[in-house]
Amino acid sequence: MTSLTFIPEIVVVGSYNRDVVLSVAALPAPGETCLSLARLESPGGKGSNQAIQAARCGARVAMLAAIGQDAAGDDAMALWTAADIDTSGVARLAGSGTGMAIVLVDAAGENSIVVDSAANNQLAPAHIDAAARLIEAGKLVLAQLETPVAATKRAFEIARAVGAVTALNAAPAPEAIDAELLALTDVLIVNEGEGQAMTGQTTAQAIGEALLSRVGQAVIITLGGLGAVLFEKDQPPREAPSYAVEVIDTTGAGDAFIGAYAARWAEVGEAGAALGWGLAAGALACTTLGAAASFADAEQIGALAGR
Repeated sequence: MTSLTFIPEIVVVGSYNRDVVLSVAALPAPGETCLSLARLESPGGKGSNQAIQAARCGARVAMLAAIGQDAAGDDAMALWTAADIDTSGVARLAGSGTGMAIVLVDAAGENSIVVDSAANNQLAPAHIDAAARLIEAGKLVLAQLETPVAATKRAFEIARAVGAVTALNAAPAPEAIDAELLALTDVLIVNEGEGQAMTGQTTAQAIGEALLSRVGQAVIITLGGLGAVLFEKDQPPREAPSYAVEVIDTTGAGDAFIGAYAARWAEVGEAGAALGWGLAAGALACTTLGAAASFADAEQIGALAGR
């Protein structure tokens, strides 16, 4: 572990996976075998991706995660260090390997993903308590659902106690979500599919209204190529359009949106401005293969979003 080198604005509680991306002409049907057209290995995991995008936007970021004591774990530490992400809250576990994801990407840029969580599943409340000083120093604590809920709840409890904002990306889509976790969440971010799974509703308006009553401040529904909708307490919904780009690979676009949104919110404290940055980052991430490797920096995102 490294020592704390700065006061973080954003603390990300989440996963790291080694991604293996295989390009295929079409996603295989059940029982079908197809040949890969190209192979790309790169860092991934929703937590790591979102942390890297936030750091690339200029935010001071700390990572709380569990990885193995293996070569993939070494790569993760080197990646975060190169991105100026504080790793003093990262647990390295001898008894579990670092997570892995297999990503299939078709000619239209759509993807299917299979994840072996490995060490990610071992992140525990004790690891969060050991890194409590990071959370207590931050403005925003950001988490997803690729690590155990108990660890996320503990991080959100610490954040709430010091007045930090808690943000949850409820992905992958849960069959059921912990009510206590939602009650500890200030800002909930989901795509339409995840929102449908959580509420049974079929439109962004109905999903947002159903979820807003279950969280502290706001709900964001991302709509892919159609943009996003922001729902806030006692405010009319705000719709924001997407940015037109040539789509090569949608892998990581949602993570880019969330990381850039978090970074911009930490800087300006205004949800609408942050929404535009998130959409610009998500669009730019679609123009290159891979996840973290495709993420734009603050200058590129600001140019597209019009600052």
